[in-house]
Order: sequence, then structure tokens, then C-alpha cells
Amino acid sequence: MEESSFYQEIFEKAVQRGFQQGLQRGLEQALQRETSMILRLLRRRVGELEPSTEERIRALSITQWEDLAEALLDFSSPADLTAWLDNMESTKG
Repeated sequence: MEESSFYQEIFEKAVQRGFQQGLQRGLEQALQRETSMILRLLRRRVGELEPSTEERIRALSITQWEDLAEALLDFSSPADLTAWLDNMESTKG
């Protein structure tokens, strides 16, 4: 039975689906870790963040997170972060 083409097709589809689900979970976990790291760095750099600011950060694209990770080194206050986010939103739309 394991040698039938029907069995092989089902098996291959199941393996592919499992691979895709594992990859998706891995990507989601990596994004969560990256977001968590950026938020921790921001808190250390400028202090506690407003919930609305955290929401704005979580809504950024991966490329924007990478840009923020570099930009945060220049921040000295929450206003710097807000200005950066405002600039990102104005250039996005």
C-alpha cells in the first residue's frame, strides 16, 4: 500500500503542509522575538512607552523594524521616537 501513487501523493502533500506550517510558525516566532527586542531597547533608550506607541511599532513592516533598530541608537527622548514614527507613517501613505 505504501508504494501506491495515491499513498505517495497524500504523503507528499502532508509533508509539504507540515513544512509550510512549521515555517510559518518559525517566522511568527522570529517576528515576535524581533519586536520584543526592539521594544526592550526602546524602553531602555527612552523610557516607558505609551500603549498607543507600542501599537504603532507593532504595525511596522519588517523593513521598518530594521530601520527602527538602527534609528533608536540616536533617540534621546520619547519625542524622537514619536517623530520617527510620524515620519514613517507620512512616507508610507
